Amino acid sequence: MQSKYEGLGVDVRKRGVEAFQPLVESLFPGAFCVVTRDPERRDMGAVLHTDSAGTKPIVSYLLWRESGDIHAFKGLAQDVLAMNLDDLACVGATPFSFVDYVAVNGFRVPKEEALRVLSEGFRDAMASLEALDLPLLFAGGETADLPDLVRTLDISATVFGRVPLSRAVTGDRIKPGNVIVGVRSGGRAPYEARENSGLMCNGLTLARRALLDGSYGLRFPEAWETVAQSPSGRFSLSDQPDGLGMTLGEALSSPTRVFAPYVLKALERFGPQVTGLVHNTAGGLTKCLKLGRGVHYLKDRLYEPEPIFTLIKQESGEDWRHMYEDFNMGVGFEVICEREAAEGIVDLLESMGVEAEAIGEALRGEGANSLTIRSSFGEFKYLAGGA
Repeated sequence: MQSKYEGLGVDVRKRGVEAFQPLVESLFPGAFCVVTRDPERRDMGAVLHTDSAGTKPIVSYLLWRESGDIHAFKGLAQDVLAMNLDDLACVGATPFSFVDYVAVNGFRVPKEEALRVLSEGFRDAMASLEALDLPLLFAGGETADLPDLVRTLDISATVFGRVPLSRAVTGDRIKPGNVIVGVRSGGRAPYEARENSGLMCNGLTLARRALLDGSYGLRFPEAWETVAQSPSGRFSLSDQPDGLGMTLGEALSSPTRVFAPYVLKALERFGPQVTGLVHNTAGGLTKCLKLGRGVHYLKDRLYEPEPIFTLIKQESGEDWRHMYEDFNMGVGFEVICEREAAEGIVDLLESMGVEAEAIGEALRGEGANSLTIRSSFGEFKYLAGGA
């Protein structure tokens, strides 16, 4: 059965990207990111990764149009860094530098003001990373005026990093008995100025349509592809639905947490015992299916979903099975490790101010990787490459 998210034009399985596979030369074909050999140092791997903030800029645009505060765009800088840095961390790579790409429709968004606050966002995010012992160099980027292509604003980044090939985390060593440590996406990490809803950058297309009231579609038609995709919910961005603990606008725009500094610290201490790393973005809690071979993942001790996910489920009518595939559901990152290291990794992450706990384990599977999620909402099964 098609999910409501897919019905809005979003394919969380990213079918079609396999067309590029023959062109990719990765030293570790099954790894989370492509790793190529550094031509200057044969013992080092180079990782170049690019990602965007998805449709989150539309939320920023709506917040700016309602409030007049251009700083609504600022958090997008952290979003695009987090989406890249956290993916790089999945192969154990230490980031070195990044470039950004901002495409603007100047008829809709005041370009110079938006670029100024995005610059502030990158500055603050880089300062936070340096305080977490993860300095990052800004190597410039590109700004494009594309009113014929972009309705409002789009932002992405490309990050370059390196990893010693002997320490690359590829997922090949995942085996039965390994423990899955889940790192919470919500709450408040020490560097964060306020509570994080945990939504990150995925599922915003469904969230906006399900939660925002229809007046947004009438007032800001440029933010929606068709009338069918315009909002049909019952809230404004300034509303604070019961149990959410923040306004809807704050929940939808919470900058994606940067997990990389915490994960890389865990690798420093427990590297040989870490067998897999997963950033739960597109594909949500099924993202682990791409790692390892013949693995059956069992997640049966998950956090209760953050309030934003419960609200989206309630208002959209999406079934729980697809919710776990569409969203991270409160687990932003996973560290798969040998059982004897699990408690130490949890203690280390907790001591650094992020919540973590064992949420499941790897079991012996047959054929393609599979996943079982056991939750208070039911038991759901997933197969790599399938339904």
